[in-house]
Amino acid sequence: MKALQLLCGFSFFCILTLPADDWPAWRGDTLGSARSSATNLPTEWGKDKNVRWRIDLPEGGNSTAVIWNDLVFVTQPKSEEKTRNLLCLSRKDGSLLWEKGVFYDKEERTHRTNLYCSASPAVDGERVVVSFGSAGMVCYDLDGSVLWERDFGPIDHVWGNSSSPVIHGDLVIHYHGPAENAVLYGLNKTTGETVWKWDEPVWKPGKRTDGFGDREGEGVIGSFSTPILVETGERTELIMSFPMEMKAFDPATGDVLWTCQGLNPLVYTSPVYDDGVVVAMGGYYGNSIGVKVGGSGNVTETHRLWQEIRHNGGIGSGVAKDGKLYYQDSGGIAYCDDMKTGKTIWRARLPGAGKSWGSFVLAGDHIYTLSQAGDSVVFKASTEGLEVVAQSDLGEHTNSSIAPADDELFIRTHEGLWCIGK
Repeated sequence: MKALQLLCGFSFFCILTLPADDWPAWRGDTLGSARSSATNLPTEWGKDKNVRWRIDLPEGGNSTAVIWNDLVFVTQPKSEEKTRNLLCLSRKDGSLLWEKGVFYDKEERTHRTNLYCSASPAVDGERVVVSFGSAGMVCYDLDGSVLWERDFGPIDHVWGNSSSPVIHGDLVIHYHGPAENAVLYGLNKTTGETVWKWDEPVWKPGKRTDGFGDREGEGVIGSFSTPILVETGERTELIMSFPMEMKAFDPATGDVLWTCQGLNPLVYTSPVYDDGVVVAMGGYYGNSIGVKVGGSGNVTETHRLWQEIRHNGGIGSGVAKDGKLYYQDSGGIAYCDDMKTGKTIWRARLPGAGKSWGSFVLAGDHIYTLSQAGDSVVFKASTEGLEVVAQSDLGEHTNSSIAPADDELFIRTHEGLWCIGK
């Protein structure tokens, strides 16, 4: 009887502590893989089809919703009030449970299409952490009480910022950039205190060696990437794309494990990892590199498997399955590349409106996409070519990505937040 009671107690503990299939950060799991284990997701929907609920949002925003159990979190700017906010919604019907934010009336540069609050939150079941750009970082409990706040100073970049926080163990990983004073932080998630930081070197003008000619270092420079975590089997590597290079850090200490050169000065996407290889892509037909993880020091000559000059990368990040990288350029053309060689296996235009800032999501062998016009395409992760499973349209503009959880999809547009389910 005592053994049975212990077993039942342990089972109940697991039910309370293990979420079914949440989406706790911008790229889903703590590794940033954008993979969902959900098996009953809808593949098609519309304004009047498979919509469980929809709520209006006060104005546009580019961030993606995150989900924990019965809660949905999404960041939201309010320009007239000069506030940057975090909304906590009921997953059941989208009703607002609480809203908290910060007032910020100082000037902050950004692109007209990169609205404030572009970073997505991160949640671990006890706290939700959100970056408000120049307005700082705030950590709330799940009832909306402030646990801690940090002010890292302004981020000054002509195109703003969008890197989302990552929760890993006892740390919050936060990239405060792009800017000349950009810093990668490891913060204590309980107190917000700095555990370690890495100051990004200022990119200085000079001869270009990235395939863009021998011009001096003019143009837009910076990284909008969100770091990922990779389990190599021997250690955990925190990997991020920076201007001109990709770096791996020890997430516990912030020490640089390895550096690989070969990118270009502008990076939008997060690295993508599978089967011992991580791929980083530069933005707007910049350079791409494939690197074998586990190295030490400058691994450009020893671990870089390939480099493609003026490659296909866009703004959204791709997904990996069985050693193949699936991604799209900003014009709506999808690609399937071999991660170990960099060779393109197939390319095809996605049906619909085309242009996209959104990132791919993988569930089983289905890849979910979202265009700026609100079109969605679901296609199979296959090396045989583009095999469209379904196509849908919400008719609302969006720069976000789809967030799956259990049997539902959450889609944030400039006009509203949708919950899609069979």
